[in-house]
Amino acid sequence: MTKKVLMVVTNHTTITDDHKTGLWLEEFAVPYLVFKDKGYAVKVTSIQGGEVALDPSSIEERPEWKEAEAELKNTAKLSEEDAHGFDAIFLPGGHGTMFDFPNNATLLYVLQQFAEENKVIGSVCHGPAGLVNVTYKDGTPLVKGKKVSAFTDSEEKEMQLDQHMPFLLETKLREKGADFVAGDNWTDHSVRDGHLITGQNPQSSQSTAEKVVEALEEA
Repeated sequence: MTKKVLMVVTNHTTITDDHKTGLWLEEFAVPYLVFKDKGYAVKVTSIQGGEVALDPSSIEERPEWKEAEAELKNTAKLSEEDAHGFDAIFLPGGHGTMFDFPNNATLLYVLQQFAEENKVIGSVCHGPAGLVNVTYKDGTPLVKGKKVSAFTDSEEKEMQLDQHMPFLLETKLREKGADFVAGDNWTDHSVRDGHLITGQNPQSSQSTAEKVVEALEEA
């Protein structure tokens, strides 16, 4: 049976009036290609649907990414129906996720269903912003007691964007009970704890996706 992966990306485009953001291209394109190369069926959705804006700083002219970029021209809007029929969910980052992932009721519902059914949940960089408010049905935070990585507070401060974020992702995950594991700034660092896989930054896109594949191949 072909494995099916649901990818969910941000539609949020501004940090401040003069600082545009969006989806970080590498964090979407690299995992997308990893999954496609394995022969998986990939459905790309976004919070609002439609065309997905890229963070201007993430745009690179890479021919091998063209197929992935084409998927962003007209995405389906994430719906509660997406909670079923997939083997894994993957949340790429970009600062936009900090604004539209954490309190989106549909995303929280879908992630809760994946968690309850012990399906594979993968996320990289700011993508874990989508995990901070996810709980099991008994109210236990998804990340509590689990090894998790994500964009670190020190990386955020180095970018001088910490004061513009609604919260600091590493701090918030720790507050939710995560066993946060950080690598050096801007180095490839990803963590697998059972069916929960998280990566620290754009440099971790490949290894995070490969750990998702590893978990799916064991299932």
